[in-house]
Amino acid sequence: MQPGTLLVSSPLLNDDYFEQSVVLICEYYPGTGALGYVVNKLHDRPLNHLQQFRHAPALPLYQGGPVQTDMLYLLHRSPQHIGGGSMVVPGLYNGGSMEQAVRHLHAGQILPRHLRCLLGYCGWDAGELEAEIAEGSWRVSDQPWQVVFDAIDIPTEQLWAHLWQSTSA
Repeated sequence: MQPGTLLVSSPLLNDDYFEQSVVLICEYYPGTGALGYVVNKLHDRPLNHLQQFRHAPALPLYQGGPVQTDMLYLLHRSPQHIGGGSMVVPGLYNGGSMEQAVRHLHAGQILPRHLRCLLGYCGWDAGELEAEIAEGSWRVSDQPWQVVFDAIDIPTEQLWAHLWQSTSA
């Protein structure tokens, strides 16, 4: 498995949090573990409802995972405008300055669809994710990570079904 991989939760997964979830893997180390974000579960409030970002546009917030749900994380495709992020794969960055992102959104230099603002993340210790995949809890999608940002014709709430149907067992 590589960073940039999309995981699609199986209907067999016995976990309410991850039901019909799509996870974008951002870090993967076979001997250490993995880190990713749920990219298709909308939070019940937008970014500008967070105290420190009330001046921001009403961007959707996503429930990135069950770990550190009080922390805001950022996935983006705009390293030229958002400093401080680390490259996941060419074209995709994890982290960076939300203040810069908001400033460039207001200026029209970043498209809202090139960002994912997430509360929380998903983490697995060494061997855990591989075991969950082997038991059938997750499918590894053959779709590229770009579908999360570029599939304008696939609403976020339909991303799981689209990827589930296009991913072989």
